[in-house]
Amino acid sequence: QVQLVESGGGLVQPGGSLRLSCAASGSIFSINAMGWDRQAPGKQRELVATITSDGSTNYAVSVKGRFTISRDNAKNTVYLQMNSLKPEDTAVYYCHFWGVRLEGSSYSNHYWGQGTQVTVSS
Repeated sequence: QVQLVESGGGLVQPGGSLRLSCAASGSIFSINAMGWDRQAPGKQRELVATITSDGSTNYAVSVKGRFTISRDNAKNTVYLQMNSLKPEDTAVYYCHFWGVRLEGSSYSNHYWGQGTQVTVSS
């Protein structure tokens, strides 16, 4: 079984930075893609950033130029570096691992973290 543990959220002022981390436990053979989405009260859930197995990245228009997604395959960890934070970035951020194959399995599954609160306010 796989468990994702998120960390790095908190309260920051506008213009500040945070780095989110999400590490997966378990005997993972491969991961198709990793990413982050976010949800704020009264707003639509938004896919923020993804990184695929070949290293390709994609970002929501709202965060382009400010956020950077990266990964450490050896640690089964995905990161989200968030710079120049704005109040509208306030949300609960969830990490996702898509297409996870465990060692010895021919099937893949989608796993997600518990969420971490990011609040941007002065």
